[in-house]
Formats: sequence, structure tokens, C-alpha cells
Amino acid sequence: MSKQHIEQLIQAALDQLKASGELNIHFPRVFVEPTKDRQHGDFATNIALMLAKPAQRNPRDIAMLIVKHITTSPQIRDIQIAGPGFINFFLVAEARYHIIADILSQAENYGRSTMGKGKRVLVEFLSANPNGPVHVGHGRIGVQGSVISELLAALGYDVWREYYVNDAGRQMDILAASVWLRYLVLNGENVNLPANAYRGDYVIDIAKAFFDEKQKQFVLSLDALFAELPPDEPEGGDREIFIDAFIVRMKELLGVDRYEILFQFALDNILTDIREDLAATRVTFQNWFSEREFVKSDNIDKTIELLHSRGFTYENEGALWFRATQFGDEKDRVLRRSNGIRTYFANDLAYHLNKFERGFDLAVDVFGADHHGYIPRMRAGLEASGITPDKMTYLLVQFVTLYRGGQQIQMSTRSGSFVTLRELRDEVGVDATRFFYVMRKCGQHVDFDLDLAKSQSNENPVYYIQYAHARICSVFRQLAEKNLTWSASEGLKQLDRLTDQHETQILATLQRYSDVILNAAQQHEPQILTNYLREIAQDFHAYYNACVFIDEDAFLREARLTLISAVRQVLANGFGILGISTPESM
Repeated sequence: MSKQHIEQLIQAALDQLKASGELNIHFPRVFVEPTKDRQHGDFATNIALMLAKPAQRNPRDIAMLIVKHITTSPQIRDIQIAGPGFINFFLVAEARYHIIADILSQAENYGRSTMGKGKRVLVEFLSANPNGPVHVGHGRIGVQGSVISELLAALGYDVWREYYVNDAGRQMDILAASVWLRYLVLNGENVNLPANAYRGDYVIDIAKAFFDEKQKQFVLSLDALFAELPPDEPEGGDREIFIDAFIVRMKELLGVDRYEILFQFALDNILTDIREDLAATRVTFQNWFSEREFVKSDNIDKTIELLHSRGFTYENEGALWFRATQFGDEKDRVLRRSNGIRTYFANDLAYHLNKFERGFDLAVDVFGADHHGYIPRMRAGLEASGITPDKMTYLLVQFVTLYRGGQQIQMSTRSGSFVTLRELRDEVGVDATRFFYVMRKCGQHVDFDLDLAKSQSNENPVYYIQYAHARICSVFRQLAEKNLTWSASEGLKQLDRLTDQHETQILATLQRYSDVILNAAQQHEPQILTNYLREIAQDFHAYYNACVFIDEDAFLREARLTLISAVRQVLANGFGILGISTPESM
């Protein structure tokens, strides 16, 4: 309440200054933030610094003008100008306590807003090729996208979570080939796997399931399969050329119908595993969007025609090109090759346009760091198609390195020696997995210490904040064991007894929660929330060690239990957005 009250007072002062002609400029939105240092008051604003350049005046002079026109408020004890022109607000003691009533009355809705009401947002995240289990790197993208979606939903946006299934590319053909070769081995055939084949145990598992269902129906002559193929890498050949030639031969021998059965069997098995794995990590989607089905529609051709009608295409050596350099890309991009085949870029641009055709107002892409070159071309294509840049947000998630016993764990997807998300989750638990994935900005590399994530110590951040919640629950259990009761309504009447420095600090930290959710959502940075939760947990643990909650003084006891109940609610609300549990005992 106090924050909005101060913003309204400042806005009223600015309106007076504009009406009088003392500051006849355009005013940006007034932002008031809770201070971290109590010496700087309870709230502060930098509005004077923001106005200095357009007004061409000293920011301290502007600050003095604003303060002069601020109406006296019973909630504000003092207003001071600090540094180059910051305006600091000091509240009367009673005003600081309003936050507790707000938290307890709004409960699980505290910190949420209606800022995004009426706007639909599509968050596409993970979208890994369905050619194997989800590994730890993909897992971080999934959890980042999941929490970002929850943060946007907390602002009132209608959020749609989507996984773009890349099931139309070459990697899927390699997966089908790998499964089929393992199937042949199960049928007693002596087959050497190509250098480019997938070798993980999951391939063998799919092949076994395929063998159980099809028996010998898909067995073919190995002589016909390998006859006159180019040499593979061990024999001095090129692994890429060999696997492509092998896939062509495999499709010829199996025929369209049987190859489709094999392909779909492998795809369905992988997707089922991915869905189950992600769901167990509390990552879910409203839609699994199939690229394979999408390319069968006329959407891609319509997108190419749109760019052509706007004058942004040209032909060169039989290929159709998009003038991407006109929109800031480093080079023009091919839409349709000389052989008539449309490029992946054309497919992907059409898919992104389809997001807005489905009625979404905003779109957020959460991808791996290896997509850094993808962003400029997609921005160019969307802008050329009439989509303004502010409708799209691209987030790149850096890689994850696992450590155990201080030693880095080596991973390789193709060889099958990678660590899966399931293995990580089974070792450290869902809560630690999710928290560690988002405790750093998505653009920062994560060194995931498995030993730390499993430890029950203050150094483990997820244990530390969950222990704060469990400790609060234990206080209320102790209250019941002593046959004592607590009433929030009575506690709210006694809040003036909260004068200890730890209580003052907690009240100040609680004031910041709504702003934390707002900033984390708008900046798409979940680590803002994790950092805050560590801070409020630290405040509480210090309070727990310094003060007695179940005090003999009934009025003080009511006040302190009301305060820690508010802390418990804020912790639970933050945990809910992060998708981690709220333990009542540890």
C-alpha cells in the first residue's frame, strides 16, 4: 500500500509542476523501490535523475522541486534528497506494518497482479530434437522456460507453454536408422553400426520394443543394404556422406509405408519418454507442436509469398532468397533451394508467424546458447513480415557442467555417455534440480555441484530456504504442543511491538516481494526471485537465532507469530512459482 501511495504522491507533484510550467516536459512512469539500506529510508525513487536530461536541469534541483510539491501524508515521517538526486522516503512505524496484513489477507495471491490481463503470451521452450532422452543441458532450458512462464502468469498474462517438436529433420532419420540396425542385431544379423549412429542404451530399448512387436517383419538382406555404399569413417570415408547414403538405401528397401511405421514407432517412444521425464521434473506444456505435420500445410508457402509480395525476395542461381540484410542480419537467407526444397529457416519463420496468427499478443523463445546466430535472421524475417520487434523476446540459456567430488563429469550425446535429466533428478531430487537450474541468469554458465545439491547444510541454497519454511512450521507445532493458540487478527493489533532490528529488517524485505516478482517476470530472470528467497530466508534464520517467538508476553507472542506467518506465506508463494515443494519438517 505504501509504495503505491508514494508513487501517487510523486505523480500528483509532477502534475502540479507541469500545470504551473515549472517542468513542462513529458514525464516517464514513476517508479518507487524499497531500499535495501535502512539508512536510505523505506522507499526511494530516481525520478529526478530520469528527468534531468529532458529538462536540462540539475537532478538535485528537480528533486527539490518535487519534494516541495509533495502533499503531507500521515504515512510518511520524512523525505530526504540523497546523492545526485535520489528522493528517499521514511515511513512512520505504523505504515511499515501494513505489509503483513496485505500478505495474510491475499495469501497465495500476494505478489500477483493483473498487469498482463487480457494479453496472451506463447512461451516456446526446450524444443529439443526428439532423438534421445532429455539431457542435463536441455533440462535447464526446460526449467527456465517453466519458471519464466509461471512468472508471466503471476502478472496476469494468459500463458501458453509450447514444445516445438523437431520431428522433420535429418536427425530423426538417423534415429530411425539407429533403431532399425539395433533391431537387425536382435534378429541375429551381424551389423556394424555406422560412425554417425546413435549408440545410447535408449536406442537398444526402443529396438527391443520394436522387435517384440514386429518380430522379423522388418528384416532385410544386409547384402542389398550395404552394397555399393560409400565408405564410412573408419574405412577412410566421410561419416556424414555415409549416413545420408545409408538412409536413402534404407528407405528404398523398406518402402514408404514400412519406413513410416519404423519412424513413427521410434518417435512415439522418444516423445513418451520426454513427456514423462519432463513431467516428473514439473515441466509441462499445453501443446506439442509437430514440425512434421506443420510442413505438410500451406503455411510455409504462404510465408514465402508474403515476403515476395512485400518485395523482400530475389532469385539467384535458381534459389529464392530473403533480403535479410535489409533488416540487420549479417547475410541474406535462402528460403527455397534450387531443387525446390524449402529451407529450415523458411519452416521456422512460418511457425513463428503462425504463433501470432493463432492470436497471441507476445511470444517468448527460450533456447540453448547454440542458437545465438538464429536470432538476427528470425528477427529480420518477422519484421519483414510485419511483426514488430517488441512482440518477440529471445532468451538463450547457457550450458551446464556437472561436478562430483570436485571433478567435472564428461558428457557426449552421440556416444550415449551423457547424463540425462532423469539421472540428475534421481540423484539430487526435483527441488534441487529446479532451483540450481534457475539460480543463475540464463545467459550465465552453470557449474552444477552434485555434492552441494544433496547436502543438508546452509551452503546448499535450496535446503537453506526450505529449512526456513520448515522452521516456521515447527514453531507453530511447538505452540500447539504447549496448548497455546494464535490469532492473526489479534496479532495484527500488536504489530507496534515489533521493534527489534531483525523484525525491522524482515519487514523491509517483505516490502520488496511484489517488486521482485514484477522485475523477475518483466526481465525474464528467475534468479531475481531465487536471490530474494535466499535473502528473506537469511533474515528469518537470523531472527530465529536471536529472538524467542513463543514469548511469555502474549501480545509480543501474537505479533511475532503474525510476522513469521507472513514470512511463511511469502516463501510458499515464491516456492510455488519456482515449482519446488514447501516442506513442513526437515
